Amino acid sequence: MGKPSKKYRAAAETIDATRAYELEEGIGLVCGAESRKFDESVDIAINLGVDPKHADQMVRGAIVLPHGTGKSTRVLVFAKGAKEEEAQEAGADYVGGEDLAKKIQSEGWLEFERVIATPDMMSVVGRLGKVLGPRGLMPNPKLGTVTMDVAKAVSDQKAGKVEYRVDKTGIIHTSIGKKSFEPSQLLENARALLDVVIKAKPAASKGIYLKKISISTTMGPGVWIDPTSVTSKAA
Repeated sequence: MGKPSKKYRAAAETIDATRAYELEEGIGLVCGAESRKFDESVDIAINLGVDPKHADQMVRGAIVLPHGTGKSTRVLVFAKGAKEEEAQEAGADYVGGEDLAKKIQSEGWLEFERVIATPDMMSVVGRLGKVLGPRGLMPNPKLGTVTMDVAKAVSDQKAGKVEYRVDKTGIIHTSIGKKSFEPSQLLENARALLDVVIKAKPAASKGIYLKKISISTTMGPGVWIDPTSVTSKAA
């Protein structure tokens, strides 16, 4: 691992690594660090008291953040007929069927961040499971990406819908915006995400649910957030 940059060390000096901050204060520290030459993402890591090996303890979902993510999301829609036109009018970047499936399979084409499909196209999309699945791109009705309402699905993705899923270590990693956002916007995004994650607590999860929270920029140090400052429901 290389030596931390001067800007990283300067940011780290403003943070007490032994302390867990309240959410608003932690976001303020992240936003107050010296900016890089690009607009860094602000990311959150949420360590949950679940065992993802058990299906009844999986935590997964999606939410349209109040202020979006600040990212331009390229959306691919598998649809035909009137639904194809609907997706195009809603602003989908790519719309098609067998042609796009073949392009993905034969050319390894993956120039998109989200995939939406109408239910009648899942027989086509299903063949792409080995390609899309490991990348978290497979459409899923629980996430609103397998739907007949493709216009709303496309609009949600373009508006800043983020998907969250606990990984094998029990941690959710996702973005809550950009460093150029106002601290109040990042705070609202973080609270909205944490609220849905807390409400998604599995009945099979015992003990402390919200164990640790960390917020950081793409190239900055992490700031520990006190879970009890987020909500008393975490215990």
